[in-house]
Amino acid sequence: MRMLLALMVLLAGLACSPAAEVALGDPTPAVGPVGVIESLAEETGGGVFRRMGSDPPTIDPHLTTDTSSAEVVVEVFSGLVSFSTDLRLVPELAERWEISPDGLVYTFYLRQNARFHDGKPVTAYDFEWSLNRAVDPKTASPVVETYLGDIVGVVDVIRGRASRIRGVEVLDDYTLRLTIDAPKAYFLAKLTYPTAYVLDRENVESGGPQWADTPNGTGPFRLAEYRVGERLVLERNDLFYREPARLKRVVMHLAGGQSMAMYENDELDITGVSLFDLDRVLDPNEPLNKDLVVAAPSFSISYVGFNVNQPPFDDRNFRRALAFAVNKPLIADEVMAGQVVPAYGILPPGMPGYNPDLVGLRFDPELARRLLAESKYADPATRPPIKLTIPGTGGSVSLD
Repeated sequence: MRMLLALMVLLAGLACSPAAEVALGDPTPAVGPVGVIESLAEETGGGVFRRMGSDPPTIDPHLTTDTSSAEVVVEVFSGLVSFSTDLRLVPELAERWEISPDGLVYTFYLRQNARFHDGKPVTAYDFEWSLNRAVDPKTASPVVETYLGDIVGVVDVIRGRASRIRGVEVLDDYTLRLTIDAPKAYFLAKLTYPTAYVLDRENVESGGPQWADTPNGTGPFRLAEYRVGERLVLERNDLFYREPARLKRVVMHLAGGQSMAMYENDELDITGVSLFDLDRVLDPNEPLNKDLVVAAPSFSISYVGFNVNQPPFDDRNFRRALAFAVNKPLIADEVMAGQVVPAYGILPPGMPGYNPDLVGLRFDPELARRLLAESKYADPATRPPIKLTIPGTGGSVSLD
């Protein structure tokens, strides 16, 4: 069973300032990617899933900062905890944990059935080495202080004042203790980021600078093949400590191309539907219509941000005038063909903390005119020009 995903996750909009933010968000989908993968796995009996992809800048978890890398890294490696599909913190390599009454000490009890891809057991010593490797200035992780900086001693190592993290302790082979500098409710969530993932020391040290070309991870898939600019293949890890993946193999095509044409030529099992093709696939008489499902929401907001230190955006009334002048419902319905909905806050639907009752700044052309008249840039003759530069690709001109 192959699937077309209607791009209900497209987001666009305008953000003005903390006092004036507008954007376009996405509606709640009818069917999500998890259902798509399950259907494919059932139909193919754990066969091959083919999709488009892009070359990951890195497969080293401790250097990962982008989604192209992360979508491979999270399948090949893992950490102490992770998020479920409904964004709940769940056990990963740690089967459980305890938090001290003062909120400073976290004790993790590792799964004793966890193995690296080559069959070696995963121990607390592996995590100790991995965390110290992540914060080592020689590793040069660009985000390590953000995600691990709460652990006592991490900043000292990053700044070159110490060689080991004081707040990381091994109690026994399967028990790890982390001490943080202050109680923080979000600390566990930070550990879901690849910076905190465990690595196989022998794999890293023996492999040299190119060790990630043959990674010995702990995730549900192992890297079977990677040819830059051509394809990347993930194969199921049958030693996975949780339920093994239902797909035997995932093939990511990296050479580019027109994904809809490749789907119609049976080269892909799934593809998004651009606005260019949407009317065609929505036609009940179109054979592709039977493959159409709605994509799950992406937890993001796209927006245009203002540099409030640069004229004319240094004037609050001018920023608010622009916000009230944007007809987001019109953009959502006419320009984006109903594939997005206006958003009036920084959190999209489905994200913890999302407030469906938030009013925000709605389209109000009369108020926009009044605010513009009250700003110091009311006179168009003296108003600084506004130049908007956006990225775009030939394959998505209609969306840019």
